[in-house]
Amino acid sequence: MDRRPRLSLGPVLYYWPREQLLAFYEQVAASPVDIVYLGESVCSKRTLMRTDDWFDLAARLQAAGKEVVISTLALLEAESELKRLKRICDNGEYLVEANDMGAVQLMRDKTFVAGHSVNIYNDRTLALLARQGLKRWVFPLELSHQTLADMQAARPPGVETELFAYGRLPLAYSARCFTARAHNLPKDDCQYRCLDYPDGLTLSAQDDTRFLALNGIQTQSAHTCNLLGELDRIRELGVEVVRISPQSHHMERIIETFHKCLDGEMAPAAGHASLEPLMPVGSCNGYWHGEAGMMSQSQAAIEG
Repeated sequence: MDRRPRLSLGPVLYYWPREQLLAFYEQVAASPVDIVYLGESVCSKRTLMRTDDWFDLAARLQAAGKEVVISTLALLEAESELKRLKRICDNGEYLVEANDMGAVQLMRDKTFVAGHSVNIYNDRTLALLARQGLKRWVFPLELSHQTLADMQAARPPGVETELFAYGRLPLAYSARCFTARAHNLPKDDCQYRCLDYPDGLTLSAQDDTRFLALNGIQTQSAHTCNLLGELDRIRELGVEVVRISPQSHHMERIIETFHKCLDGEMAPAAGHASLEPLMPVGSCNGYWHGEAGMMSQSQAAIEG
């Protein structure tokens, strides 16, 4: 299959000031992104944007011609979070990205998207969720293109596949807040230190290798996953949606580069290389090739 995948923008995974978020989505409204995911998917303490604010923003983006999806939390711990989840799942207007099995159950017999944290690792799980209303699933970040090929071959009819193609990889979630811990603060009195790290807090190993990034209760890769150079293979595999995960700088250029490559105006290898200077640390694509996730393997090396 060789058709143009649509371009999506995942939810902002970091804690940005309200004014920064609103300005960011003003730019997104005028961008060539096809699908926009909105909402808080990491930490319920990030309340500068309320649920009503996200719905208002969704209406503006929908009016600008975007398909809007409301994302849910990946880890729920309190009754207030469950109430918010139920409200999102019952909104009746916007598609919902379910990021945990509780959200999947609430969306049963409704149309929904399964986020990467739902961990769909085999075709049996995919078929089960398809019977419950799954429209689109996000391929797990740590699996290879060969696994994706196998999953695509057994994919139920009518289910779309979305691939996380750019951004720091969300690797794990915890009930503890690692950003607060790094500042010797308890989670309940974190002083919203995540606001100080608009792209997460980068960690280094003892040999000074930049290894991970802390984003509140979420642990990310320090390196930015960049699969733009793999676009030809992505097309061959029949992936319908390619996702960019937001970072705090250079998003207009990143979106435009993906758009040009998807439209055939720029070679994927050239686009891939042009994004390298725009990342907080550097790039990785090891998982895609069945290697350690933090590795980076060039297309030239693969073809050679």
